[in-house]
Amino acid sequence: MSNQAAAIDHLLGSTRVMPVVVIDDAEKAVPLAEALLEGGISAIEITLRTDAALDAVRRIKGSLPNMVVGTGTVLSPTHLKQSLDAGAVFAVSPGLTPRLAEAAIRLIDDIPLLPGTAGASDVMAAMEYGFERLKFFPAEAAGGLPMIKSLASPLQAAKFCPTGGISEKTAPDYLAQANVFCVGGSWLTPKAAIADGDWAEITRIAKAAAAI
Repeated sequence: MSNQAAAIDHLLGSTRVMPVVVIDDAEKAVPLAEALLEGGISAIEITLRTDAALDAVRRIKGSLPNMVVGTGTVLSPTHLKQSLDAGAVFAVSPGLTPRLAEAAIRLIDDIPLLPGTAGASDVMAAMEYGFERLKFFPAEAAGGLPMIKSLASPLQAAKFCPTGGISEKTAPDYLAQANVFCVGGSWLTPKAAIADGDWAEITRIAKAAAAI
């Protein structure tokens, strides 16, 4: 097992479903995370798609030590360093470039990266850098379950967190695969519920997801 795989397993080994969150208002970050925790979800990926993202990470990290906080949409070494400085303990990228891979290797003890892959060549390239825990993205568009199944035999060291188009209905089928350790999805944190501060709805969805 690679160092990266060991680090990700340590952080996310008990995580089966991980919310992928786009947050516009950092003040809603802590109550959102509290609602997820109440529903049994203890890891969260805050995507770096808004100006509020890094502040949201800082707030959750400072208020809720039981929540495993990571960043998503990490596209560069700068994003990786910003994530670490904000308090994130893991990072997720939609793909992998040599510059990002090299930066992630240097920071692996502080903030392990879960890089995105979409096919066998991507997986092989990532594994050459020592990445054995991978994001499969965009899951449904990149072949979905048939692709995940086809990667299992030739690339046995690789295990995936599929993300992209996955729903509460399809998540169990992915989680039934031996080479899938978790799934990520935005369905756990609907934009309307976040905007309305409907934390009871977030908790309800989280409970259903945690029960998968």
